[in-house]
Amino acid sequence: MTAKEHTVKTGGSIAPLKNVATLMMMIEALRSRMVGLPGIGVFSGDSGYGKSVAAQYAMNRTGAIYVEVRHYWRAKPLCEAILQEAGQPRPRGTVAQMMDEIIRRLGDAPNRPLIIDEADKLVDGKMIEYVRDIHETTQVPVVLIGEELLPRKLEAFERVHNRVLDWQLAQPCDLEDTAELARILCPQVEIGEDLLEDIRAKTSGRARRIATTLHEIHAWARNRGKGAVSRADYEGRIFTGETPIRRAGGRG
Repeated sequence: MTAKEHTVKTGGSIAPLKNVATLMMMIEALRSRMVGLPGIGVFSGDSGYGKSVAAQYAMNRTGAIYVEVRHYWRAKPLCEAILQEAGQPRPRGTVAQMMDEIIRRLGDAPNRPLIIDEADKLVDGKMIEYVRDIHETTQVPVVLIGEELLPRKLEAFERVHNRVLDWQLAQPCDLEDTAELARILCPQVEIGEDLLEDIRAKTSGRARRIATTLHEIHAWARNRGKGAVSRADYEGRIFTGETPIRRAGGRG
């Protein structure tokens, strides 16, 4: 299974990205694991690497239950969100009653993955044991997606940490990924490899910043009637993520 076999939709088209392949292979490993092995996977990495986009693609491809955790959630909103995604539009009852219903529904489809995005918030809010209970009781594959420090945070919860079968780190976009995004986002503009490499380097390979920069290039080229843009040509912005600083003598 190669990165080219898994793609992500961008603006109605399809762009292959390597992090999508990584997540899909993790889910396949969890689904096909031997009896008795744990079924939790952790997919972590810096913000902007495209983890959530990969998760949404995996949801569409596998029929997974996908939940993105909010900072203000506690146990009841978490249970409500899982139940809603599992097909119960108006969850009711105590946390214990909703957990029983979650376990019943997920247990009826043990090959259907549960993807928890922003899982750091569950760890920080000491709610990660709810996810372990769901996995232990149903044996459904569970994918925890979060920031770079998520694996280290899980060390404080040994019973969860011990049940992780697969750990994967999301990677920054390389030149090939950047070129694929350019092909989708700037279909009418030929962007030189020197400019693509400059974009990749200055954005630290963050897919979100690359996409924003490519939109900027597309508008810049269209406004000037250019069908091709090289590093020497381009005079617009590259979104590096650095905070703007007012220059000395600048107007307030």
